[in-house]
Amino acid sequence: RAHTLAAEGIRVARASHNIDLEMLGLSVQGLALVASGAVSEGMRRLDEVNAAVVAGELKDLVAIGLSCCYMLAACERVRDYDRAVQWCARLKVFCEKWGLRPLFAVCRTQYASICMWRGTWLEAEQELMTAGDELAASRPAMTPDAIVRLAELRRRQGRLTEAASLFEQAGSHGLAFLGRAELAFDRGDMRAAAEHIDRYLRRVPTQNRTDRAAGLELLVRAHAAAGNLDGARTALAELTGIAAMVTTVPLKASTSLASGWVAMASDAADEARRHFEDAVDRFVQSNAPYEVARARIELARALATLDRVDEAAMEARRAIELLTELRAELEISRARLLLDSLPQASDIAERSARRRNDSGLTARELEVLRLVAHGLTNPEIAEKLFVSDHTVHRHLANILNKLSVSSRAAAVAQAARRGLLAE
Repeated sequence: RAHTLAAEGIRVARASHNIDLEMLGLSVQGLALVASGAVSEGMRRLDEVNAAVVAGELKDLVAIGLSCCYMLAACERVRDYDRAVQWCARLKVFCEKWGLRPLFAVCRTQYASICMWRGTWLEAEQELMTAGDELAASRPAMTPDAIVRLAELRRRQGRLTEAASLFEQAGSHGLAFLGRAELAFDRGDMRAAAEHIDRYLRRVPTQNRTDRAAGLELLVRAHAAAGNLDGARTALAELTGIAAMVTTVPLKASTSLASGWVAMASDAADEARRHFEDAVDRFVQSNAPYEVARARIELARALATLDRVDEAAMEARRAIELLTELRAELEISRARLLLDSLPQASDIAERSARRRNDSGLTARELEVLRLVAHGLTNPEIAEKLFVSDHTVHRHLANILNKLSVSSRAAAVAQAARRGLLAE
């Protein structure tokens, strides 16, 4: 509907030769297209508006400011932060030149989100404090835009009590529901997290794809943590579809992270490892240190599950280094807890032996099975072990029974999958 109304407004503006209203309509239309997932087409329209603003073609200051704010809103939705930084710089200069500080206060809340993403948290805090004061004085109804982002900053800093209070002050702002869900995750309450996310997604129509992406990412996490694989996979499928349409690197990174959560919940640690590695690489490419650190923690967990302890420890330490620079105290404590929980080499050997014992095979049966895997016949095995052919035959019968297979080849294949052939 927004796209249709904007198109009608553009038609009227062109008929009356009003470039200011035409560009304003074009910016609304671009934002609507981006929200629906038609990102390339929407951004082309917004780039056209930006070019007109920079060229001085627009005269109405309010139309200029609002058009720029719509451009930033589009960037925030698809996480195109590089483009947003460029637009923010131009808008800030424009507003300071013409004394439109209250107008820029609306947009600087979005700029603060960009600062948060890029790890410049002090700048983000300064922008949000200034924006909050200006909005309270000029546009009180819009102060939740600043409050909800400050709440998210406090949450990332580990100041959970303050964050919870600010999220409550933000009321029914859409981002407040996601923030409350994140707080529930931080406190280990997966049920509450899922409920907040579900409430957010009920408010966002399915055609508003870019707004749904943030909620879907959290929903995958909530369902995966609760063991609801069907729910996690359904949310992941929708998120993957949106990422394929939007194609920005940050959203692809979030999708990789969500895919890793589903793989870990499915006991597919090596698959999860690959997804988490992709998430780390893409967040690095996106200049998002906090997200990089969190992805490294997930990667460390996957590596630890695979008994690749040294690599897991390295990823955890890298996460701690990034988080220490940001002063993200809660995530630092989580990374350290993971690092401290990693087993020593002796623990790994004991766990591997325990897994072998879980098969029910005796030490002699494992020895026979390994020789079968090396291609030896029953008489050759008997000769090597100094036992009779009958004894070898009995061991093989027990092996087939315990592994619930019907042939030597099937026994070897299953033993290889379960890591039973390691000496």
